[in-house]
Amino acid sequence: MALENLILEQAEGIATIFINRPEKLNALNKVTIQELHDTLQLVENNPEIRVIILTGSGQKAFVAGADIAEFAYFSAEEGAALASEGQRILFDFIENLKTPVIAAINGFALGGGLELAMACHFKIASDNAKMGLPETSLGVIPGYGGTQRLSQLVGKGRAMEMILTAGMIDAETAKNYGLVNHVVPQVDLVATYTTLAHKIMKNSPVAIGKAIEAVNANFKTDVNGFDVEIRNFGSCFATEDFKEGTTAFLEKRKANFK
Repeated sequence: MALENLILEQAEGIATIFINRPEKLNALNKVTIQELHDTLQLVENNPEIRVIILTGSGQKAFVAGADIAEFAYFSAEEGAALASEGQRILFDFIENLKTPVIAAINGFALGGGLELAMACHFKIASDNAKMGLPETSLGVIPGYGGTQRLSQLVGKGRAMEMILTAGMIDAETAKNYGLVNHVVPQVDLVATYTTLAHKIMKNSPVAIGKAIEAVNANFKTDVNGFDVEIRNFGSCFATEDFKEGTTAFLEKRKANFK
């Protein structure tokens, strides 16, 4: 698959996707959003891939927002369609993948870039990272799930402040808010996400997928998360991974999940 705005690297069960538009600070446009969808679907369907890393190329930006030139003259109907389609094919799509996606925020994550990071299952940031949702300074609001996911992650009050002021926060503040899990020097970012990926890869990929679904259910208004947990807990008992995991525990050896 030829990629215009992404670089895909796959090795040792880890797929690393670099958003690669350095001249635009990796800003999201329609082509990039579609390429991300297609590439994520490709690696999700690869049984050899156990963890996905999403990051930006270079050292300045993860994604410094959406490509404003593409929608500056949209009508209200076109704007709503843009948000709906983007959420469907990328942001909600990432959130519901069964393969864990880690956002490695290596610089600016603004607007659609922060929304992209928030859709990932968890986030780490380099110490030079800056994050924010500046949309209100452009006369619009976040449209790729930002008003919802930011409130879930940092609470209503902090989300309101970040969105209404359109300001940026640094990586340490983001960690204190609960927006990112870890902050590390930029030179340590790759080693950190690789270590985390290897920890995940020791565990059952079937159970991980079911855990992601159960955790996400807590944030869906029309779903009972406890019911999803009960259903997914029970379904694990019928899997080869459960047999291997419990047998390995009883035999005092490491599990070998396929």
